Amino acid sequence: MMLQHFKFYKKEDVLAITKIRRFETKLGEQVQVIANANDLEQSLKGSKAKFVLFGVPEDIGVKANGGLGGADSCWVPFLQSFLNIQSNDFLDGEEIILLGHFDFNDLANLIESYALKDDERLSAYRHAVNTIDTAVEQLVHIITQNKKMPIVIGGGHNNAYPCIKGAAKGWHKAGVLEIAEINAINLDAHADYRPMEGRHSGNPFRYAEEDGYLEKYCVVGLHENYITQNTWMDLVNNPFCDCITYEDIFVREKRNFMQAIAHAAGFTEETLCGIEVDLDCIEHILTSASTPVGISPFHARQFINYTASTCRPAYLHICEGATKLSDGRTDTQTGKLVSYLVSDFVKAILDVLNDID
Repeated sequence: MMLQHFKFYKKEDVLAITKIRRFETKLGEQVQVIANANDLEQSLKGSKAKFVLFGVPEDIGVKANGGLGGADSCWVPFLQSFLNIQSNDFLDGEEIILLGHFDFNDLANLIESYALKDDERLSAYRHAVNTIDTAVEQLVHIITQNKKMPIVIGGGHNNAYPCIKGAAKGWHKAGVLEIAEINAINLDAHADYRPMEGRHSGNPFRYAEEDGYLEKYCVVGLHENYITQNTWMDLVNNPFCDCITYEDIFVREKRNFMQAIAHAAGFTEETLCGIEVDLDCIEHILTSASTPVGISPFHARQFINYTASTCRPAYLHICEGATKLSDGRTDTQTGKLVSYLVSDFVKAILDVLNDID
């Protein structure tokens, strides 16, 4: 099965950004690559690895939402950090297939090559997101139908929609789900539940719900200053949606952060659950919608560890991070933060599996 826009990695690609050192073993030396890119399904079936990691370095969905470009810049810095983690008893690396990444530069370049008016450009970006949706959904579907766990590094939050759709269909085909429908917990300053006005990074969960692939949805850390009244009313009047605002946790202290996560886990416990982390909820992290007031990286790590070990994860999706934004701002640490979050997720699930064994 041919995957459009996808670049599969070979072992030499991985080792090229792994800093080999005597008396040490790095994760890049241990992670697996696909045996045969022309037969992806058979290669997945033949691997004992439980996790499949791939990147969607694009900012088309963010621009389609009127945001700053730059969400395409985090994937390589993440890999440079992640592949140089020490391979040890805490995390070996053999549990992970590093598949590769999508390249949608041709779509972005095509849109930029035309002298479009603002509304025309916005429409073109939203049309392009449909192409991204199809490609990402297809890959997530293939991974999950072979009972592997997708770890998806974005890119914009628009990719939550194909992650949900692909995982719901794939886990259903694998016989894990009775119907192609999952839940999702989103650690985010925004609900990303805007109207269905064309696909972009601000409405993936709305589309996933309307299309029947998302059953229950819970947002943790929602910023009250940045949710529209109509979206707020849609959320609170929907028995299948729940949200806990940042202000209720950290300002009014109605419940602490761990209680908020536990509530979200309980709300979504009936079936598999997509684990979503939008980095714009972490203060001082470079994103299109960076915030001076948010959760700490420590909180994000707690969220990952708790949901991975307590929920029944359908996938992990970390998005919106940037190392360079289109307005010139840079931050070299974003990739390293994502590396911590991914390693926390893998360790938490492996710990659960080891306890079961």
